[in-house]
Amino acid sequence: MKSVLITFDQAHYEQIIAVLNRLNCRGYTRIEQVQGRGSDKGDPHLGSHAWPAMNSTILSVVDDDRVSPLLEALRALDHHSPQLGLRAFVWHVEQTI
Repeated sequence: MKSVLITFDQAHYEQIIAVLNRLNCRGYTRIEQVQGRGSDKGDPHLGSHAWPAMNSTILSVVDDDRVSPLLEALRALDHHSPQLGLRAFVWHVEQTI
C-alpha cells in the first residue's frame, strides 16, 4: 500500500474526488484550506502552482496497483487545467493499525 498526498485548488475538489472514486480509492481524508508556500523561479511566495492561495489536501491510502493509474489521471487533470495547482506525493506505508 502507498500513501498519496494530493494538494490542489479547493475549487476543483469535485474533479479530484471523481478521480478517486473512479479508481476505487475510497479511503481518504480531506483537509480544507491548508496554508502553504510555493515558489516561482526559486522565490517563495503564496499562491504558486504548487500551493494555490486557497488550497485543499487529500490524504489517501491506495493499493499498489492503483497508484500508477491515479497518478496518470491526476497528470491528465493537471495538463488540461494547470490552474488546479495540483501536486501529488507518494510514499510507502510500512505499518498500519
